[in-house]
Amino acid sequence: MDRDQWQEIGVVLGRNKLRTFLTAFGVFWGILMLVIMMGSGKGLQHGAAAGFGGSVTNSMYIWTQQTSMPYKGFRRGRNINFHNADVEAIRSSVPELDILSPRCQAGGYRGTDNITRGIKTGAFNIYGDYPQYLQVEPMDIIEGRFINYRDIEEKRKVCFIGREVYNTLYEPGEEAIGTYIRAQGINYKVIGVYKSKTDDPNRAEDQEKSIIIPLTTFQQAYNWGDVVGWLAVTAKPDVPVSRVGDKIKALVRQRQSIHPDDEMAFGSWNKEEQFNRMMGLLTGINILSLIVGTLTLLAGAIGVSNIMLVIVKERTKEFGVRRAIGAPPSSIIKQVVLESVVLTVGAGILGIIAGVWLLELVSAGMNAAAEQGGFFRNPGVELPIVLAAFFILVVSGVLAGIIPARKAVEVKPVEALRYE
Repeated sequence: MDRDQWQEIGVVLGRNKLRTFLTAFGVFWGILMLVIMMGSGKGLQHGAAAGFGGSVTNSMYIWTQQTSMPYKGFRRGRNINFHNADVEAIRSSVPELDILSPRCQAGGYRGTDNITRGIKTGAFNIYGDYPQYLQVEPMDIIEGRFINYRDIEEKRKVCFIGREVYNTLYEPGEEAIGTYIRAQGINYKVIGVYKSKTDDPNRAEDQEKSIIIPLTTFQQAYNWGDVVGWLAVTAKPDVPVSRVGDKIKALVRQRQSIHPDDEMAFGSWNKEEQFNRMMGLLTGINILSLIVGTLTLLAGAIGVSNIMLVIVKERTKEFGVRRAIGAPPSSIIKQVVLESVVLTVGAGILGIIAGVWLLELVSAGMNAAAEQGGFFRNPGVELPIVLAAFFILVVSGVLAGIIPARKAVEVKPVEALRYE
């Protein structure tokens, strides 16, 4: 393009500034909505993922209940428990299993005070765990360490406490590592303090109002014998965790003489299913946003095409003069298409810039409030989406100009010169 063409485009689009502005605003608004809607969809996805707090999403929890069917002489309503031997059998018999962490629980969270340190008291859950649990449910270690296998083997009376436990039993800034707390009549040495990784305030509170001790210590201290409360399990990559859960239940049914069809003997919570269901819903929202945003953008492009038809009609005599002095039809088509592309792409680029700027502004505000959690986090639009939108803009501009341009060259020079 030479300088004269740019000047001509500026003159043509500047003849009716209000019309040009309103036409460009349609394209601007369409691309702005596309960027904001796609960015908001990403913000919802990031917020949902942050709600899981970095925990392994191909995981599930399995616990025992009562039998609902009689079997091999046993009556229905029999209480079932996992045992240490069941845990070892599961580890050796389910090859699809990745992590298996048995757990036990006791405590007074939301109940009577069961933890004391000096004159300070609090009601907290006490969990017995293996070191693998940190791989299933990651936590941010503020200071100290998590329990290890030596703690398990030696049944050490050590504990790993949540931030809410620390805030209740200690003064701000007070050193916790190496001190002792008393849990249900037994003294435990504090080896670490943690905080939750989740952005869900309610879930974070539940996690941080907990005290974790070695599972073997828990079983001995609270007379659980070899009983295990429930299992936290994860599957190997590309293996549905539900398949692992079914194999675990089948194995325990066989070991404890439970009817093969008794589904009520076990309870479970499948985090993978919940995560996939949520991500599927948010993906659908993203697709709907893309469709709505694209249609809005195309509506703006159609508006450009209609305005270009009006402009071409107003310039019929001008085009007739050009044809009469020897201008080829291709030069007129090129000029009209260029005017359409400049109008469409110019407005679209401004829309992209405004959309990205608004998303960055929202993202900064969300990050500042990250400690308070929320279901909307780090909204943003991916580069491929921006490039695709720019491509749509260029194509829309060309298509919006072709029809008016063809109309311009279909008029015969003699008829165009007579046009008033």
